[in-house]
Amino acid sequence: MAVDYLVIVVYLAGMLAMGWWGMRRARSKSEFLVAGRRLGPAMYSGTMAAIVLGGASTIGGVGLGYQYGLSGAWMVVTIGLGLLALSVLFSARIARLKVYTVSEMLDLRYGGRAGVISGLVMWAYTLMLAVTSTIAYATIFDVLFDVNRTLAIILGGSIVVAYSTLGGMWSITLTDMVQFVVKTIGVLLLLLPIAVVKAGGFSEMKAQLPTEYFDPLGIGGETIFTYVLIYTFGMLIGQDIWQRVFTARSDTTAKWGGTISGTYCLAYAVAGAIIGTAAKVLYPDLANADDAFATIVKDELPVGVRGLVLAAALAAVMSTSSGALIACATVANNDIWARLRGVVRRSGEPHDEVKGNRAFILLMGAAVICASIAVNNVVEALTVAYNLLVGGLLVPILGGLLWKRGTAQGALAAVAVGGLAVIGLMAGYGILANEPIYYGLLASLATYVVVSLATPPTDAAVLAAWRERLAGRAPEPVSDPVPASH
Repeated sequence: MAVDYLVIVVYLAGMLAMGWWGMRRARSKSEFLVAGRRLGPAMYSGTMAAIVLGGASTIGGVGLGYQYGLSGAWMVVTIGLGLLALSVLFSARIARLKVYTVSEMLDLRYGGRAGVISGLVMWAYTLMLAVTSTIAYATIFDVLFDVNRTLAIILGGSIVVAYSTLGGMWSITLTDMVQFVVKTIGVLLLLLPIAVVKAGGFSEMKAQLPTEYFDPLGIGGETIFTYVLIYTFGMLIGQDIWQRVFTARSDTTAKWGGTISGTYCLAYAVAGAIIGTAAKVLYPDLANADDAFATIVKDELPVGVRGLVLAAALAAVMSTSSGALIACATVANNDIWARLRGVVRRSGEPHDEVKGNRAFILLMGAAVICASIAVNNVVEALTVAYNLLVGGLLVPILGGLLWKRGTAQGALAAVAVGGLAVIGLMAGYGILANEPIYYGLLASLATYVVVSLATPPTDAAVLAAWRERLAGRAPEPVSDPVPASH
């Protein structure tokens, strides 16, 4: 195991080094939060794929393959489909807006009255997403170093908080690009073929397992439909995803780079399901399906390769964790704190926006680590996050992009009704039930349409300014650079 430990330690040290290097580039709010909106197609594609394919997609995707066979790919497939839909249909317009948060987009579209409420919903989503990613460190570090859960979460979480705080989106982009390469080599090029060979090949896998393991729809139509509602639609509106769209150098980069990332997600989904299916042949009696990934890595891979594949699992978790963390901090600072305190700042007064955002990453990072230690059920936490996001914000966001008759009153009512309906239904039916997202989304849609039609249309000047931003004709507001140190 010494070689495996060395691989992991070198990888983690590299992440911190890139955080330090990224700090030198983050000299303004735009550089710190959206990498200066300068990413080209290669960097954009790699980092977008890295953030959407986290621990749930890697460890959870293999677990679903272990439990259901090839149809276990559907969860990650719906993530890929959501990224494809976002890239083809909306990303060019989103990139041209030159904003930092989803709530800023809502304010532009509806006239400046949706920010705090939508910001609170988005903050809750990004916080829970960061928590679920951070919890996953416990599984990986337990396999690596046999440390207890709390220490594993503190160790993994602290590294992500450190490099994210240092360089913001530049550090996260650099680390995500490395993580994308490590994940591709570790999971697709090493673990996938080794797992299939160890299981005796596809013919042996078919001979050993029930036929439903090879049924593409074996997981069930209702489950697939729920995945589409939660993950496909969630990809369309999440702050963590939009913040990556804002990093694109051009709307063409956002569209085609995202399309490549979405296609990669589909391949990753199938790979995870196949690895899980192979694990079922090798270890038919695991108590927990989510242990399939760690078990096959620990028992079947040679020294060195095992370290690289575990580094790939760490990469998957860290990319999602860091993306969710900077999204959480951006929303907390720009959409909630700045609005609640009021922007009371005299003209010409020095103001270090990078320092403020860096402080919020550190604060939110500490909150995420503490919450991760307290929360035990990853699936429930992730379900709460996506139910709140989709139930509360899907309709106002897509309505604002697609329906000019939608109003601020309709948007606010839809956020409130959809969010409260989802919370109430989760309390009544259970967190993992399908009904909360079904009925919550319907309630949000009905409220948005009815209230929008019952209230005066959005002011023509607001809509005109919105169309200018969508067309990319309005300049981005200039942010303050970091004051030079003496």
